[in-house]
Amino acid sequence: MALDEFVYKLATQGKNFASVATVMPDGTPQVSLVWVDSDGENIIINTAEGRLKTENLRRSGAIALAIADSENHYNQAMIRGKIVEDTHEGADEHINALAKKYLGVDVYPHRQPDEQRVIFKIKPEKVFKIEV
Repeated sequence: MALDEFVYKLATQGKNFASVATVMPDGTPQVSLVWVDSDGENIIINTAEGRLKTENLRRSGAIALAIADSENHYNQAMIRGKIVEDTHEGADEHINALAKKYLGVDVYPHRQPDEQRVIFKIKPEKVFKIEV
C-alpha cells in the first residue's frame, strides 16, 4: 500500500526532521531526532549499530515518529508503526544520500571509526496528519 502523499512529501522533500520514539527495556520512552526518507510505502531511517534506538527497535519492533515540515511546523504527521526491515545493505550509500539532502555534502561527515550503519524500514499502522 502506498504511503499517503502528504506524509511521503514530508519524508522526502525538504530538510524535515523526524522525532523517533522507542521504548527502553524498563518501559520508559527514548526519543531521537533523525533524518528521514521514504521508499513510497515505508518510512526509512538510518542509524548506527550500538545506539539505544537500534537496540530498542530490534527488541520491540514498535516505533512512533513525528515529522514536521521545516518550512511550516504546523504541517506535520504523527505515525505509529512496526519495523518491517532491518538491514546493513545499502546503509552507507543511504546515509550519504541523506547527507546530500540535509547538509549538501556528498559524504556523511559525522561517521565514527568502525561505525556500521543500519537502515530501518517502518510500515505505518496509524497516521495522524495536520495540514495547515
